[in-house]
Amino acid sequence: MVIHDEIYGEFEVDRVIEELILSEPVQRLKGIHQGGASYLVNEKWNVTRIDHSIGVMLLIKKLGGSVKEQIAGLLHDVSHTAFSHVIDFVFENKEEDYHEKIYSSVIENSEIPTILAKYGYNYEDVLLDDTKWTLLEQPAPELCADRVDYTLRDMYVYGHISLEEVYRFLNKLIAVDGKMYLQNIEMAEWFVQVYYQEVIDFFMDPLNMYGNDMLAKALKLSFEKNILNPNDFLGKDNELITKIKSSEDKELTRLLEKINPNVQVKEDRENYDLHRKNKLRIIDPSIIKDYKLIPASEVSERVRMMGKEACEKAERGMYVRISD
Repeated sequence: MVIHDEIYGEFEVDRVIEELILSEPVQRLKGIHQGGASYLVNEKWNVTRIDHSIGVMLLIKKLGGSVKEQIAGLLHDVSHTAFSHVIDFVFENKEEDYHEKIYSSVIENSEIPTILAKYGYNYEDVLLDDTKWTLLEQPAPELCADRVDYTLRDMYVYGHISLEEVYRFLNKLIAVDGKMYLQNIEMAEWFVQVYYQEVIDFFMDPLNMYGNDMLAKALKLSFEKNILNPNDFLGKDNELITKIKSSEDKELTRLLEKINPNVQVKEDRENYDLHRKNKLRIIDPSIIKDYKLIPASEVSERVRMMGKEACEKAERGMYVRISD
């Protein structure tokens, strides 16, 4: 299989990767929007989990990661429920890691172990200990394929950065001892700025916060009314919407009708209808300087200030006013 990705280019992938991409668990991710309710309030906010999952796999491949790590990258989000992190608001899970808690169960109850065994891989060895895959995942505030891909992909698709900027960044991104670093402070500063555009300006956009809050209320109420059950969340976004609508519950119908592209919201700390905080996400990529690895914040006042401002905004949260 040859895959063409608008960010990373064209790659030929191994047969095991091809079969996994075509499997039901990965294909389901076509129906899972990365931004939760975002596509319901803005049709342009439409990146899906499969776009991101294949992107993570390709970035790992581009940086020389093993086939095993590529597999782990491709499947790292396969347990995401419908509407992605909205489930964390439904179950009031502040760590926003519900998909991680159910990961092993989702894998074990799928065709994935059988596919991997066919090619000589043990699913437990490849998938159930991501600490060995250091390109795929790194503790914040370092770079990893997961953070880099969702940042570049969202910000490119949503028109905030150009492909030329993406290529310049990727050309300065290297792997050292299985971890990714940048070759100069200029690229680190650029990525830090773009990352905060993603996790502060986009994730905390008043419209995004409103949409996810309203959808979480609708899903939670549907769950309480026994219209939805936990297994339904392992379906696709549109399947949950269809099931809720088919119940013809008037209260739920009114909630869903409020999630639309015509709603008018704005930030207003004085007169607000909604206040919500997201999980704090900070970035401080290490760079190679004088043959040493140094956190960007140690050599860049700009990185320090961007981090400080992002912490303050995340801690304050978003105050949303709904216009009449």
